[in-house]
Amino acid sequence: MADSIQAKLDNYKTAPFDSRFPNQNQTRNCWQNYLDFHRCEKAMAAKGADTTCCQWYRRVYTSLCPISWVNAWDERRAEGTFPGKI
Repeated sequence: MADSIQAKLDNYKTAPFDSRFPNQNQTRNCWQNYLDFHRCEKAMAAKGADTTCCQWYRRVYTSLCPISWVNAWDERRAEGTFPGKI
């Protein structure tokens, strides 16, 4: 499985179509992938497992989200005021 994830990461160009978010506005898709990345990292770290499988979510949210949003969310997570459940 790790090989297939690594192959997907190597061939990654931009965020693929996600049927959960069929509309042009990809704001929700951006938000969900940001949350999924940090949830994945937290879960894998708790298990003591490798977190490279979480990099897919990071690549998707960095492709979709404006940098200013990501920076603001990172600051809020560091301050403990982030509104999402991670």
